[in-house]
Amino acid sequence: MLVALTVATSVAALALAAWCGFAAYRDQPTKDWHFIGMGVVTLLALIQLIVGIVQLARGEHPEQGTTIFVAYLIGSFACVPAAGFMSLAERTRWGSATVAAGGVVLAVLEVRLYDIWGG
Repeated sequence: MLVALTVATSVAALALAAWCGFAAYRDQPTKDWHFIGMGVVTLLALIQLIVGIVQLARGEHPEQGTTIFVAYLIGSFACVPAAGFMSLAERTRWGSATVAAGGVVLAVLEVRLYDIWGG
C-alpha cells in the first residue's frame, strides 16, 4: 500500500465529513459543491482500489489475508458513493449528516486497510 495515498484519502474523507457535518449543523441539504467533494474523495478511493489490485497482481500479499483485503478495498471504494446516493433520497440536513458519516467510515476503512496490509 502507498502510505501517502492512504493518508491523502483519509484526510480528504475527514475534510468531506467536516464540511458536510457543518452543513448538517446549519440545517442544509447536500449541494452541488458537496457532490464535487464526494467525487474527489471517490477518485482517491478508486486510485487506492487500483493500486491495491495491481499490488496483488504483482504477487505481493497482505499480512492478514487477501480476501479481507479485497473486501475492504471494495467497501472503501463504495462507501462515499453510497452515502451520496442516500443523501439524494433525503434532501434535508440528514442527507448531509449521512455523507458526513460516510466520510468518517471511509477514513476508518483506510486505516484498517493499512493495518491489513501490514503497516
